[in-house]
Amino acid sequence: MIHMIRDLIAAIALLTGTTAHAETAPMMPVSCGGALAQGGLLVCEGPEGAAFTYGDLTLTAGADGLAVFGLKRNAELETSVGVETPAGMSTSLPITLATRKDDYRVIEGLDCDKVDARTPEQKDHAARSWVKKQDAFASFNPGPGPSTGFVVPSVGRPTSPFGPTRKYIGVSAETGEACESTSVHRGYDLATPIGTPVTAPASGTVVLADPDLYYEGGTVFLDHGHGLVSVFIHLSSIDVEVGDVVERGDLLAKTGNTGRTTGPHLHWAVKWRNPASDSRDGDFYIDPALLLELETGQLLD
Repeated sequence: MIHMIRDLIAAIALLTGTTAHAETAPMMPVSCGGALAQGGLLVCEGPEGAAFTYGDLTLTAGADGLAVFGLKRNAELETSVGVETPAGMSTSLPITLATRKDDYRVIEGLDCDKVDARTPEQKDHAARSWVKKQDAFASFNPGPGPSTGFVVPSVGRPTSPFGPTRKYIGVSAETGEACESTSVHRGYDLATPIGTPVTAPASGTVVLADPDLYYEGGTVFLDHGHGLVSVFIHLSSIDVEVGDVVERGDLLAKTGNTGRTTGPHLHWAVKWRNPASDSRDGDFYIDPALLLELETGQLLD
């Protein structure tokens, strides 16, 4: 990307006759890369204070020089990032995303109580769980974000990717009522025996550690910084507490079959939260599998 900017400066110099000035003009040390695909992650780097604008959102690079944007599943394939540096330089960096195609699945014969809260007791449990999750998502902690790379958090066979739309059809075991609902699978599932270790895919701060959320069961939220939070659910036991700072590979929990699930597995999700806003309405989940493609020191290649 730096080479492209250098060539652009040289071309402008030839057109304006200011070759000498262009040769001595400082280059703008900015670039954008990352997991460049729909549902992925856009990582931009520049001097501290540089403002990066993607779509209608502007983020300012901190002391580490990074501004990190989540990419929606339907993000535009061809776009650009505007850049303004503290030195007054500006440019636009072209961005091309890889497209994704997510499946549509119909799941029949399901116990409806594993899809929606039906009874007053279930609804109360779900409501209390929702408050805990929202409080955790509203907590932002400093961290390296994607700069250290991500690894798979547990050993198991991938069974369901991020992105498919699922239509559930079944009957409630509690009330006998039929149900039908549709939702997008926003995590990355690994089939694991109960008790399989779950380790941190990247360093971060624990912001939620609860053994009994309604839908999720045993749950850990790990804030990686730059708005990224890993979510681990259906856990059988939890080995960390809120406030713990962990490194990549540290033990977090053990896999299980808790919450609204049909079998033992780890559901790993990653949510990107807009660090420039106090409203959580614009936050969304991204594809964890794409983060596994990020390599330390190669984010911006």
